[in-house]
Amino acid sequence: MLLSDLITPERIKIPLESTNKDDLLRELVDLATRDDAVSDPGDVLRAVREREAVLSTGIGHGVAIPHGKSPALSELRLAAGYTEAPVDFDALDGQPVRLFFLLVGPEAAAGAHIKALSRISRLVRKDDMRQRLLAARDAHEFYQVLREFEGV
Repeated sequence: MLLSDLITPERIKIPLESTNKDDLLRELVDLATRDDAVSDPGDVLRAVREREAVLSTGIGHGVAIPHGKSPALSELRLAAGYTEAPVDFDALDGQPVRLFFLLVGPEAAAGAHIKALSRISRLVRKDDMRQRLLAARDAHEFYQVLREFEGV
């Protein structure tokens, strides 16, 4: 599974405009659910907030991977972007976050969901990838960097 198959440049926002955790979750869910194929974007946001309440998805190194499962979705979707200024996201390392990947999908895709989360976390451990994503000037460049690091 390639992350670049789950995301399009239309689901990438450079920069994300929100300045706090809850607004960022809403902004990312809006990116992931903006088409008519999603029956209830509010349910997707609820699922992501519920997951975030269990344990922060700020994984360290300035990266967060909020995620959730909702029956409002028929397939896995990825949205991403970065903020100009770091945001307090209750990250596990205590550091603020600038780089965000939101992964959402149906319960039926639980296995693929776990694989995608693992792939994201593996890729963003690479300093050069994080640096290149944060240097992307627009959504298309961000998408191309992602494809490059996936070997596409």
